[in-house]
Amino acid sequence: MKTSRVYLDHNATMPLRPEAKAAMIEAMDFVGNPSSVHAEGRKAKALLERARADIAELLGAMDCDIVFTSGATEAADLALTGRDLVGAGVEHDAVLSCVEASLPVSANGVIEAADPSRSTVQLANSETGVIQKLPNGLAVTDLTQAIGKIPVAFGWTGAQMGLISAHKFGGPKGVGAVILRRGLDLKAKIRGGGQEMGRRSGTENLIGIAGLAAALKSADEDLNRGVWHEIEEFRNILEISLHTTANKTIFVGKGGDRLPNTSCIVTPGWKGETQVMQMDLAGYAISAGSACSSGKVRASKVLGALGFDEQAASSAIRVSLGPETTREDIDRFAETWLKHYEKFRARAA
Repeated sequence: MKTSRVYLDHNATMPLRPEAKAAMIEAMDFVGNPSSVHAEGRKAKALLERARADIAELLGAMDCDIVFTSGATEAADLALTGRDLVGAGVEHDAVLSCVEASLPVSANGVIEAADPSRSTVQLANSETGVIQKLPNGLAVTDLTQAIGKIPVAFGWTGAQMGLISAHKFGGPKGVGAVILRRGLDLKAKIRGGGQEMGRRSGTENLIGIAGLAAALKSADEDLNRGVWHEIEEFRNILEISLHTTANKTIFVGKGGDRLPNTSCIVTPGWKGETQVMQMDLAGYAISAGSACSSGKVRASKVLGALGFDEQAASSAIRVSLGPETTREDIDRFAETWLKHYEKFRARAA
């Protein structure tokens, strides 16, 4: 009997890719500061700019600037603060802390942006996996969850700026970037030595940036090999397995465009927090609809924005698969979840 833990929370963070780890270890041997003019500094600078160029090419952003940050949260703050933009209630908290949540969103998660030039719209939702059709002329798009899971080229989005975070596609935690159309003004929030073209001061996280570039390349190779098509098949098998018995359970976004790895499962009355703990004890890492920084689970604001009531929004779990997920993992998870579901149903009767 399988006793090792199974990780099914890839939308929260993806395991570090071996290619990223190798690139980071190599970068650790670079002694110089990229801002120094001596040979060691120039060597570090060359690594930094090679990574920047590789990232731009992989993201279809060759005519853009890549500004490195500590992650998507800082990227959102840098791109959005002071710009008088609007977003929808399904956006990530990092975005909603900087914009007014006034854009309408349909019951199936589709965001309507009447004035794209004043709007920020995510490409894919972290909880439901719902993928948006981005309008042309969009001010900002959050690409964080989409990168590495579906084909993405920044040039296709029509947006002026994009946000990314390395650990969502198998890079290290603590590094991300703003992508912006060349020539756009971006006012620095962190001032000092003028690094990152004067837009984000502070010595660049060379080790993290090397890992970001390597992870992005590896993720692109996975896409080209069709890895995520198999993951999508596993996700669909999981939902069919659960629905056969739990036929009143809702799979949010099912039938529409979703990320291939994401299943948002709502069983009204069965608290998501309880399910997370039960599955954790059984050896499976999943998440509830939403979690704050302290780790306390609260009702999903995303589901609230889609029209779910408080009880349903508190009864959601998210299962998000990754490249290492196997059919055995899915079958065993379904078996375990259904055992707990039967106990819940018996108590609710």
